[in-house]
Amino acid sequence: MSLALTVLRRGPEAEQGWSVKAGSLDWDCWETAEHLADDLFSYAAQLGPTAPPLDGYVPFRCARERPGGPRNSVFADRAAGLAGLLQVLEAGAALLAAMVATTSPQVRAYHSRGIADPEGFAAMGVAETLLHAHDMAEGLGLAWTPPADLCDRVLARLFPGAPADGDRWRALLWSTGRADLPDRPRPATWTWASAPEGERTA
Repeated sequence: MSLALTVLRRGPEAEQGWSVKAGSLDWDCWETAEHLADDLFSYAAQLGPTAPPLDGYVPFRCARERPGGPRNSVFADRAAGLAGLLQVLEAGAALLAAMVATTSPQVRAYHSRGIADPEGFAAMGVAETLLHAHDMAEGLGLAWTPPADLCDRVLARLFPGAPADGDRWRALLWSTGRADLPDRPRPATWTWASAPEGERTA
């Protein structure tokens, strides 16, 4: 998250400057940041109960601030501007990191793309951060290229069918329908494998 925050801190100070579309998403950059914070929070929450749920998400109330916007439990106070928004993002990342660090690797919890272990939730949190930082950076006109080794670890954990060679960041963008690769059509739909390798059903 620290790498993403360094880039996003170069964005507009005022909330209004984040109203531009986030890359190829239907959300603006502010909404995308809130969605990312919500993802990180919800991944941490899945691991929190003594008996984590295996058939659904922890039932926090979710709402949209506008039709077509993301359904979140977590929202940033817009009056706090960029500093407040990024603090919400950082807090969500810290919650997930703490839960992953203190939860037994044997624990499993529900995710719609497969029952996940703590490592899986960590990988999904990293993927969400890398990809949504890309979406926001694209909308805000900021440069964002995460480290290849980090992209490679995400690909290895979540995208077993991803290209094994070539630029790892480009491969991650391709795997999530955000970029083209030579001789490979961009996926019209995509998913990831959140369950550990030996526990995947498909």
